[in-house]
Order: sequence, then C-alpha cells, then structure tokens
Amino acid sequence: MRREINLSGGEISLLKTMGLSGGTIYGKLLVEHVGDMEQAEFLDELNGLISLGYVLCDKVTVRTVEDVERAVFRVNASYARDLRDAIQPGRRRERQQRRRRRG
Repeated sequence: MRREINLSGGEISLLKTMGLSGGTIYGKLLVEHVGDMEQAEFLDELNGLISLGYVLCDKVTVRTVEDVERAVFRVNASYARDLRDAIQPGRRRERQQRRRRRG
C-alpha cells in the first residue's frame, strides 16, 4: 500500500541528513550536520517528523537542542520507501512509467 507523503523543505533536509537506511544517528551529530537551520525551525521540523511516526527517538520529549543532543534517532523502516519517494518524486514517476510500458 502506497502512502502519499508531503514533506516541507526542512523535513526533507533533516531526513537526508539522517539517511533513509534505518541506521541510528546520535543527536549531537544531527545538530552538527544541520548547522545552517535555525534552532526553532529545526526543533519544529524534528518534532513534526517524530509525531507523524516517520522518525523514531529514544526520548519521550525533545523540546530543546540539549534534549536532541542526548537522544538517538532513526528513520522508521516501515516508512522508508515512501519517504524516499516523497524526497525524490520524479524517481517514482519514472519507475511507474517503465512498468506500464513493459507490462
């Protein structure tokens, strides 16, 4: 079952930074890699991804940058394919068109 996922630019950059392979990333590294994003925007986008279930975290609440630095994150594996398609929508269309031509 395909899910239609719409992501903002900040969410896309966070997901690209985290990687869609399902591996864990420590919060301290995540904060370092997303240095150009403002803290309020960063926390808002990260909390949005966590609340939707796209990103899993070992902490219950992540309200400050210090909370983020002490947490461990990973992309939810059940959403990984749909998130990859949402990040690169043209790739999904090409794959569907190829299937349609061969079928």
